[in-house]
Amino acid sequence: MFTSLRINGITWRQIYPMLLCLLGISLFGIVYKPSLFEYSSSEWILLTSMLGTSFVLYFFTFQLPPDGSKQSMDSAVYLACMFIYDVSFALTVLFLNALVFTIYQRKVALRKHLINFCIYSNMVISSSAIYHWAGGSTGALDNKHLFAYTLALTVYFTVNILCISIFYFLDFGNRLRDTLKNQFKASLTIYICTLILSIVLTVLVVYNGIVGLLLFTGLSILLSRSYIKMYNLYLQVEERAIKDTHTGLYNHNFFERILEKELHICILNTTNLSLAMIHIDDFKIYKDHHGHLLADQLLALVGKNLRVESEAIDAIASRSINEEFTILMPGYDSHQASLFINRLRKNLNDTYFEGVEVFPHSCLSFSAGISTVQLDIHHKSDLVDRATQALSQAKHQGKNTVYIHGSTTNLKSDIDISQDVRDLEQQLSLFLYKDITTYTHSKRVFQYAVDMSQILQLDAIHYRKFVLGALIHDIGKIELPRELLQMTKKLTSDEWNMIKSHVTWGKQIILSQERFKDLSPLIELHHEHYDGKGYPHGFKGEEIPMLCRMLTIIDSFDAMTSERPYQKTKTLFEAITEIRACAGSQFDPTLTELFIAYIENKFVGTTEFPISQF
Repeated sequence: MFTSLRINGITWRQIYPMLLCLLGISLFGIVYKPSLFEYSSSEWILLTSMLGTSFVLYFFTFQLPPDGSKQSMDSAVYLACMFIYDVSFALTVLFLNALVFTIYQRKVALRKHLINFCIYSNMVISSSAIYHWAGGSTGALDNKHLFAYTLALTVYFTVNILCISIFYFLDFGNRLRDTLKNQFKASLTIYICTLILSIVLTVLVVYNGIVGLLLFTGLSILLSRSYIKMYNLYLQVEERAIKDTHTGLYNHNFFERILEKELHICILNTTNLSLAMIHIDDFKIYKDHHGHLLADQLLALVGKNLRVESEAIDAIASRSINEEFTILMPGYDSHQASLFINRLRKNLNDTYFEGVEVFPHSCLSFSAGISTVQLDIHHKSDLVDRATQALSQAKHQGKNTVYIHGSTTNLKSDIDISQDVRDLEQQLSLFLYKDITTYTHSKRVFQYAVDMSQILQLDAIHYRKFVLGALIHDIGKIELPRELLQMTKKLTSDEWNMIKSHVTWGKQIILSQERFKDLSPLIELHHEHYDGKGYPHGFKGEEIPMLCRMLTIIDSFDAMTSERPYQKTKTLFEAITEIRACAGSQFDPTLTELFIAYIENKFVGTTEFPISQF
């Protein structure tokens, strides 16, 4: 990404402000012609008044909903100075304004004052150049120059949008085109308002002098205050829209939005992000015993505890549904998140509330599942699904506990996936009439996955996910024409693209079944390659989930060693040789060696794999 490029260890986020300041200072030095001592007393009075107006208007900075950048009416002052006098007069007001603010706001870093001054300087100088190029002249408003006025303002704010948007682009990594578009949409109303005000100020100052300037200042303050009140009203409405009335926590809609934003920042900056799914244990028992009123009060109590503790560490607590909550923890790894959530759990255990004796533990308690962003998480649903799975494990372990997704606890014997296997085999049986090769291949890959899960020492969650995903990994091929599945000649480009679509179709099929949607990564990503040259996304290395990397090896090995209409069947020895040759490119090297060791241990010395081949 552009934001990650470095020059001698310096990022573009650091280089860009330096370039911006260098450009602003250079243009100021070239264009500015000092003429302070040539101003008449009336011009000095006007200059000082213009300076005071721009200073006052800065304190009435406002923001437009929903996410517009901060705006102020002081730009109308600089433009009017340029229209009435010249660019040097406007730059004098700008420079003195920057100097006053640097002294007034001493706590603000000097470089921030400099960057702000340089952005304004670039805007004023570029708009002045285009104004005179379009035939504009200084002095009173001339109807013949309306096009020049409009063009000057367009350039003024185009430069402003471009400078600010690049900062957003470097900070958040959004596409520059989208950032520019959003900034423009958010500020268009203010830009038009500023154009009108700058022309109004020009007329008022030329014909009414200081009185006209005072009228303009009053009008601008009233407009700015109106915008401020409108934005505050918007914030109040938004606050009600994003908060849960019972608990005071954020609601699920806000959680979805903030999760997407925080995940994007986390992936872009390679920082930690953890999510906890929390469920109040046996809440239904309490509600059945004490009624909805007390149950709602209990939810409010839990919500308050979660909110207070979360705000203390800048985490975001939300109510999901009923007695379920989420806590999003930017900057927290799984260990830190576990310590925090366990502290919350113990605090709740020690919090008395009327009627808690009906709970099995005789106290308030919750179960929680934690998931942390890894390289193989690419969408917010991945993080939520893993936290949900971890929550299910926490409940399975007896409740009142916290479980981290991916913990190495071996609980395979505690779950029964036989019904899941039967249900998926029923779906797979559709291949019996269309392509029996795919059916038998899927059954063999399933068996390999069962064996490899023992070697990988998978916990209950990953065991179920791996073996079921292996069984159903090619389900998307049900959408392919029979003749394409059984074709023996070389595929055309269009036919190959259709074949590759089976992973996307398979994902869509499995996502339509709530019970099996956690299998979707194995279906969608089992043709991704370790070097990033696979499909459909071109993920590489650990961006591909470990189980998917393992499934890729198993799938390819079985395809090599079984009868296929379009390829010669390889011996086990030939297949192992090719698998090892592709380690590091198509396959994960570490998992490749684990699989080869398993194959050698299982088959070496048999008629299929005689020792003499070594």
